[in-house]
Amino acid sequence: MLYINRNTSGEIVMLSKEPTAECSETIASDSPEVLAFLADQPGSSAHFIASDLAFVRVVEDILEVLLDKGIITFTDLPEAAQAKVMERKSLRSKNDVGLLSDDDTI
Repeated sequence: MLYINRNTSGEIVMLSKEPTAECSETIASDSPEVLAFLADQPGSSAHFIASDLAFVRVVEDILEVLLDKGIITFTDLPEAAQAKVMERKSLRSKNDVGLLSDDDTI
């Protein structure tokens, strides 16, 4: 989950990991809008950051498969990881995003 600020045209102009006075709207870190914003930022690290955010989705899907197949159990994960997984599951269900659905890209 990230926090953003938009201009009057609705474009992201600021991004934050924490809520601030300027950035109060929430958005998924793997949102196409976030990835586009990061890719447009000056400097070579922006592309790398955008790639990392997209790769997080791949890791989530792999974790889901491992859990579904019983290769690992949810309680095998550290508590902090469990909390993050539950937060992401909640976000994905609210946004109706399924495991490798037609709308998802790798």
